[in-house]
Amino acid sequence: MKHLLTPDGRYLVVRGRLWRAANPGLPRTLREAWVRRLMAARRAVGAARRSDDAEALALAGKAVDEAKVALGERGPVWWSDGAPDLNRHLVKNTPYAAWFESVERGA
Repeated sequence: MKHLLTPDGRYLVVRGRLWRAANPGLPRTLREAWVRRLMAARRAVGAARRSDDAEALALAGKAVDEAKVALGERGPVWWSDGAPDLNRHLVKNTPYAAWFESVERGA
């Protein structure tokens, strides 16, 4: 599923909310490796939940977080212009509001 990307490439818009995008400056091979680790960790989260294994769930959750930080989706921002991190904000309450409204009108 494709989601709308803000013009500066920093966020995906999902159901009207901003979610930090992965760092586009990561080398392709490194990004692919971290995405594979992220997907494996997410599968481990599901397996731990299905088996009701709290210890495995905690380990899998840590692996998801590690991958998301490495990809730039969590942790310190990957841009360097001093702009604030608007992750998880409603797009209508951010500087992207006018852009998003114009995109929605055009859709």
